[in-house]
Amino acid sequence: MSTARRSINAPEAPAAIGPYVHAVAANGLLFCSGQIPLDPATGELVGSTPAEQAEQCLSNLQAVVAAAGATLADAARVTVYLTDMGAFAEVNEVYGRFFADDPPARVAIGVSALPKGAQVELDAVVVLP
Repeated sequence: MSTARRSINAPEAPAAIGPYVHAVAANGLLFCSGQIPLDPATGELVGSTPAEQAEQCLSNLQAVVAAAGATLADAARVTVYLTDMGAFAEVNEVYGRFFADDPPARVAIGVSALPKGAQVELDAVVVLP
């Protein structure tokens, strides 16, 4: 493995549910794996609404970014995956609380399904300080 690439495992985030790491740091960027709304302590899905699930996803993503020594304010791009694009406004409200000042670029994608029946998933590319 190249010394320019290092794996990040975040003890405060839910354990990975497959053969992947929470994030990979490479050349000054942090590529975060998608976070679904899992409770870090139990590994169980949290929240019954897309807004509640988005909040947990963002908290999990925040833990991953922190494990690499950055914050969500360092995010350059975030991708939001939704099983119901009709929930965009409620997810956007929660998202706005996490990115109140100088938000990153963002992509929102409607998908037919997400792991474990989640309604929301988020990933990010972060500039490491």
